[in-house]
Amino acid sequence: MTLTVKVGEAKTHLSELLAKVEAGEDVVIARGNEPVARLVKATDSTERRRMLDTLRTERAQRSKVGADEIQAWKTEGRR
Repeated sequence: MTLTVKVGEAKTHLSELLAKVEAGEDVVIARGNEPVARLVKATDSTERRRMLDTLRTERAQRSKVGADEIQAWKTEGRR
């Protein structure tokens, strides 16, 4: 569930909002009716490390890209 609060309310009730985030709730902070930030529970270091390892493995398996290929991407579609 997502809770939306205005900036002033977030400043006043930050501790309570953090407790809700720790319990799994997302909190959106809005300026007026415009959302500007989202508070979400931080991932633990084990999960973060696992995700980084997965990304590194996937990147290592991809073929290397040369400067010529990058230049071709830049000019692709130009007249």
